[in-house]
Amino acid sequence: MKNSSRNAFRRELVGEKIEIVSSTNNNLIGLKGKVIDETKNIIIIKNEKMKKIPKNQVTIKIKGILIEGKNLIGRSEDRLKK
Repeated sequence: MKNSSRNAFRRELVGEKIEIVSSTNNNLIGLKGKVIDETKNIIIIKNEKMKKIPKNQVTIKIKGILIEGKNLIGRSEDRLKK
């Protein structure tokens, strides 16, 4: 599995299953769910509830890839163009 926290995830996040592997908020660590929406600064996931995750506070894992949330800040359309 590839680990790359420096590179932004250059795909659409909506529909992806993610796990929070580290966070400045300890209550978020270990949280898993499916991304149902994304804004400039927030990832919204659904598991048993809907949860808003601040991008700048987390490191997430998607398909074995570690991504620092701060690298995802911005509109997904802009990230996809890079």
